Amino acid sequence: MPRTKGKNNSRHPGRPPLSPVTNELKLSFPSLSVNEGFARAALGAFLAQLDPTPTELVDLKCALSEAVTNCIVHAYSDGIGTVKLSVSLRADRTVIIEVRDLGRGIPDVAQAREPLYTTDAAGERSGMGFTVMESFSDKLSVVSKPGHGTTVKMIKRLSERKKL
Repeated sequence: MPRTKGKNNSRHPGRPPLSPVTNELKLSFPSLSVNEGFARAALGAFLAQLDPTPTELVDLKCALSEAVTNCIVHAYSDGIGTVKLSVSLRADRTVIIEVRDLGRGIPDVAQAREPLYTTDAAGERSGMGFTVMESFSDKLSVVSKPGHGTTVKMIKRLSERKKL
């Protein structure tokens, strides 16, 4: 259901008003590797209503893949947990993607966001996940608490499409 809250941005005085939310998607799924593809497909189908450019679509799906893969590989490395995906579309063509887990959390987010940083002793992971997410987003925020999980929020404003 569309929300119209946020027009005055009262939580952050001095910032420009937020564009109203026009549509939202909320999903939760087990942290199985097959569900990374499911999340990408769901995002692509949901974003179709905004007619993003092919590059914008590929970029956002790639960024989402990294966030979901982090949940699968790192948050729940010792078992299966729940991944929560939320996508909000705003009237000004801003896409807000939030991926949340209740897994083990990240002890040092600043360190984890450094390019090439990895906790993978086997060397199978490149440590570029957050770098990829950041490069394909206008804004990336990561909030985490060890033992309580991580929330990754990516914000991207899509370009205006020409009307035919």
